[in-house]
Amino acid sequence: MAYPTLAQLNFVMVDNLSGQRPLMGIDTVQQEPLGRKVRGLDIGSLSYGEGEFIYLAGVASNAAGSAVVFDEVAKTVTLTVLASRGPIAIAMAPILATQFGWYQIRGSTPVNTTAAGTGAAVAQLAATATPGQLTVGTAIPTYILGATCKTTQGTPTTGFTQVQLSYPCFGGFTPTSVG
Repeated sequence: MAYPTLAQLNFVMVDNLSGQRPLMGIDTVQQEPLGRKVRGLDIGSLSYGEGEFIYLAGVASNAAGSAVVFDEVAKTVTLTVLASRGPIAIAMAPILATQFGWYQIRGSTPVNTTAAGTGAAVAQLAATATPGQLTVGTAIPTYILGATCKTTQGTPTTGFTQVQLSYPCFGGFTPTSVG
């Protein structure tokens, strides 16, 4: 699985809060207040448009495109798993423990997904037992609100699916608890 190259996906900051620092980089020293949100624009060939990003700490085994659950008060980040609950963001780089960087919370972005669980576009997503990986919600009956597949798996690159984010949250909803 290869995350898109900077020529394909390259979000740059459009808010002039931080001197136009790259949104797809990794900081070894904290450069922003944790929880800071900015807007960015994809100037790569994928042309994903505008998105919104949050500056967070890294977590062990994090990879570009991984889904994380974050707590803005406790300032913690964990890779998603089946039991996860809370707001979700997608790592823009392999931001590991003791590092810092930007995670996407709104707009289109490539997300690490299972091959068996990303059928048609517009499918609802869910977490898997694999930390940081998502799948189509029909395979696992716990849905992530605010995250929808825009393509099948393998687009834009192998192992990833283009996903439209709108402040995704993993709240524990299941088909039997809704309606």
